[in-house]
Amino acid sequence: MKKSSAKRVNIVSVKLVRESSILYERRSIRSPQDAYDLFKSFLEDKDREHFIVVSLDTKNQPVSINICHIGSLNASIVSPREVMKSAILSSAASIMVAHNHPSGETTESREDVEVTKRLAEAGKLMGIELLDHIIIGDGKYTSLKEKGYI
Repeated sequence: MKKSSAKRVNIVSVKLVRESSILYERRSIRSPQDAYDLFKSFLEDKDREHFIVVSLDTKNQPVSINICHIGSLNASIVSPREVMKSAILSSAASIMVAHNHPSGETTESREDVEVTKRLAEAGKLMGIELLDHIIIGDGKYTSLKEKGYI
């Protein structure tokens, strides 16, 4: 019988890289309005859907913001694995997610509700609570927590 050659296995390290930073005067997020005020600068006036993840510490203070996915004009495919990656690396106690609707309307779609439920389930398994999913439009927002989906 022919002996197979050895398999080389890479030894790696995983790091979170800070690209820039912002000052958040409120220090902690206590309401969907607080979240909207933080998210809107990242999401308003975008021509495609952007999905972002904000990792929070135990006092609901944002520790990192990650643009998780940039989609098309009316769609963004979001994987729980990609959402949780930055949360894990940031040692997050909880997360909030948000995306924009380039149309300006903030009505949630069936896909928005489904991805919210999947992220909440994944978070429960990992011990990282999903606090809210905010949809941003033209000067307004919709909180899926306030709508009862979380």
